[in-house]
Amino acid sequence: MPLFRLRTSVHLTTTACIFERIFGYPNCIFNVIGHPVTWIGALITQLERKLNQERFSTRTQQRNGIIASATLTTLPTLVSMILPQRGPIASILLSTLSAQKSLYQHVRAVHDGLAQHGLPGGRKAVSLIVGRDPETLNEPAIIRAAIESLAENFSDGVVAPLFWSSLFGLPGGVAYKAINTADSMIGHRSPRYKFFGWASARLDDYVNLPASRLSALWIILAASTLPSASARHAWQAVRRDAHKHRSPNAGWPEAAMAGALGLRLAGPRIYSGERVEDDWMGNGRSNATLQDLSAALKLYNRACLCQALVLTFLSYIVRGRARRNNASTST
Repeated sequence: MPLFRLRTSVHLTTTACIFERIFGYPNCIFNVIGHPVTWIGALITQLERKLNQERFSTRTQQRNGIIASATLTTLPTLVSMILPQRGPIASILLSTLSAQKSLYQHVRAVHDGLAQHGLPGGRKAVSLIVGRDPETLNEPAIIRAAIESLAENFSDGVVAPLFWSSLFGLPGGVAYKAINTADSMIGHRSPRYKFFGWASARLDDYVNLPASRLSALWIILAASTLPSASARHAWQAVRRDAHKHRSPNAGWPEAAMAGALGLRLAGPRIYSGERVEDDWMGNGRSNATLQDLSAALKLYNRACLCQALVLTFLSYIVRGRARRNNASTST
């Protein structure tokens, strides 16, 4: 990759990261034009309706799923390539692909719901961010679910889009977001999507491999700055438990978060009335409290800050090297 392109991508991503953390995605804009994820979601819905019909054989469903996955990745990426690739407008566009602020707000809502309205408030808030049956959850289970969602979405909602945009600019971020949105909508193992969504789920697994490892690193680094967290236990939990998770990626940030906070996360859960026997991440307490949720949010904020500082440092290094190259070329 030419150095000037890398310089532009890293600088663009750094600016977008800071902008999104401060401003997020304003509701007034969402109410008028929606969000890039909703636009991609509308495309997914149209393709799924046409290409995933019950009368199709499983082989046809799987083939159509590959076609849909390729279309969902290619079309938004091509559109992004005709948009501004540098400057303030490009930074604002790229900032819409990250979810630092909204993720914090959604998880904080679980804390506030429990604190102010008890189990009903906590169950209502957590149902917006996890797929498990909220009525089966007591307070510790609600808190664990919120922390797990915070850790996993830190990886695929914050670290991953910024990672790919750092390498390939706005098109890289858009391509990742399209892949991830497709996985969230059709990458399930349900009867309807088992074959059609297979390609989207596998592609999402691959593109999230770097970010899941990076997210664990940011959490470990963040834990080293907080007296209430343990970087050593976070590292031990990652080494011991991350590979046990049914997802090749989710176990990394979840294990890091569990170890840092002295908790056990994941484990057996109920989805749509069906019990899923997952391994535990971490070997601490399963009886999570509101204080643990507050600590998780603080750790998340520090992890986001670690990422922003590293991006800023990389931007400074790449821009300095580019200046030296330009100076040597001009002489």
